[in-house]
Amino acid sequence: MTDTEPTDTPPFDAARLAKAVRQRLQSLQRSGVSSIQTQTGQSVDLHQLQNQLRHIQQHGLPIDESGDSQPSAGQSGPSPIDTIAKPPTTTPAPPNPTSTLTPSPVPEQIPSTSPTAQESEIMPSKKQAELDIVCQEVADCKACVELASTRNKTVFGVGNANARLVFYGEAPGADEDKQGEPFVGRAGKLLNKIIEAMGLTRDEIYILNTIKCRPPGNRNPTPEEQQNCAGFLKRQLEIIQPEYIVCLGAVASHSFLECNTPIGKMRQQFFEKNGIKVLCTFHPAYLLRDPRRKRDVWDDIQFLMKDMGLPIPEKSEGVR
Repeated sequence: MTDTEPTDTPPFDAARLAKAVRQRLQSLQRSGVSSIQTQTGQSVDLHQLQNQLRHIQQHGLPIDESGDSQPSAGQSGPSPIDTIAKPPTTTPAPPNPTSTLTPSPVPEQIPSTSPTAQESEIMPSKKQAELDIVCQEVADCKACVELASTRNKTVFGVGNANARLVFYGEAPGADEDKQGEPFVGRAGKLLNKIIEAMGLTRDEIYILNTIKCRPPGNRNPTPEEQQNCAGFLKRQLEIIQPEYIVCLGAVASHSFLECNTPIGKMRQQFFEKNGIKVLCTFHPAYLLRDPRRKRDVWDDIQFLMKDMGLPIPEKSEGVR
């Protein structure tokens, strides 16, 4: 074998490469950068690029050369919650990783931005720094003796610090406790489908829970535990300043709105708290136990989308 035999070079690991580039892009976002410029001079939004990279990391590179991820001709919009398998059809095809995505450091040249765009970048960066401070306080918290002694990782929250929409769950489970991120288990995968059906990504919204530590045995959090975490939650929301919150399940709904109304009677309406519109619906874990309720959640989500001004699919078979 000689130095000039490229055919013997082993194929690169697309998932590993995508993960490395995503980490670099996240670092740029925390510093206030919202887009980068390719070698051809095209401006690429970091949120869209991270979504493409996550798809590559999870599913590998597209099989066909064009990377076409369009649905079949019979589809006219996002699929119902339990049929979504791909990113929204409006997402551009992933860039060729061999030409525009490399594990080497991103070039020092940062694309110039207009004053208006620059101003919009400063606030998310400042917000993320403030969230990082609260996150460290959560990691050091030992107010709940039992939870602090049994947890593996605290689960602070994840997403866009400048999000319009927050999904609010009840408490971390076993998968969340291991990874330190909310909604990463089976219920999290279903929540991802809900988000994708809205035409959004996890990078565009924010996800958090009622409490930051997993209760042993996945029991419901006690009122005292919820009260101990209430200050952290309040500060998170004051920093993010979302327009909408979706409470997932009875525990989250009752805790946030300080009520005990059955969750079935809280659906299809907005509640107001601190200037935020609050919608209540069933928890994704409940949908896994009773799939018949998926239709109800899809109705709630479309109710939310209409108020947010998001496009709703013209044809929908519902959630089956």
